[in-house]
Amino acid sequence: MKDPMRSVERFCAQHPNFGIPNLMRYIAIGSGIFWIVGLINPVLLSYMAFSPAAIFHGQIWRLVTFLLYPPDTGYLALIAVYFYYWIGTNLENAWGTGAFTIYFFSGAILTALFGVLVYLLLGISFPMTAEYIYLAMFFAFAVLFPDMEVLLFFILPVKIKYLAILDAVFFVLSIFTYSFPMNLLPVVATLNFLIFCGGELWRRVQFRRPKGNTINFRRESARIRREQQAKLYTHKCSVCGRTDVTNPELEFRYCSKCAGYHCFCMEHINNHIHFTE
Repeated sequence: MKDPMRSVERFCAQHPNFGIPNLMRYIAIGSGIFWIVGLINPVLLSYMAFSPAAIFHGQIWRLVTFLLYPPDTGYLALIAVYFYYWIGTNLENAWGTGAFTIYFFSGAILTALFGVLVYLLLGISFPMTAEYIYLAMFFAFAVLFPDMEVLLFFILPVKIKYLAILDAVFFVLSIFTYSFPMNLLPVVATLNFLIFCGGELWRRVQFRRPKGNTINFRRESARIRREQQAKLYTHKCSVCGRTDVTNPELEFRYCSKCAGYHCFCMEHINNHIHFTE
């Protein structure tokens, strides 16, 4: 089966100007503004959520504003907004602007289509936010950077993969505890995660199977960090050897198809032989 992510990468290589640079910056700013609106007038904030019935009655702005709806009205919402901004920015740096833009808005489109179809077929309209769209973004981040650590409650260092497992548990519980058809929303909103990252998950499983020369990802990442510290650069192309120090004008990406951690400049990210061992 063809990997959808490969098609996305090919499209982005053919259209290098496609996408919205710093998309999550605009999302975070918009969410912050809406959070302030919620403090001042919670009723006004309710007009920003996705509601198919309201949209069909002329409130078409909800097609966009539900993406900016804050995750909560308390002060912890600001931390959540910053966290998703940080995740989205790292995903954009890893995938490129075009691929990240497609990933984010494909989740938004799937969510909107689900809400509209439920309303048209079942006559049920319920308010929806971008909560599960951001969850899908977090799952993708966990696939790319499973061993990255964050400070839980600003104190406890926790690896991203463990937070992703915890979120996955709540994700499954919501499917069984929410009433129909709302219980299908988490599945629909994160469907793009399976489409985009399913192939990568499968490759991770394959690489973890016992082999004579199994890649130790932790040792490999530590080796790269030591090399970076010694040579005073952050990124180095595995094909041409150029770095962000020798060529600061270049952009670099990590290839998800290669075994281990291999970085490439934009000239070679889609034009190289994948590392297998």
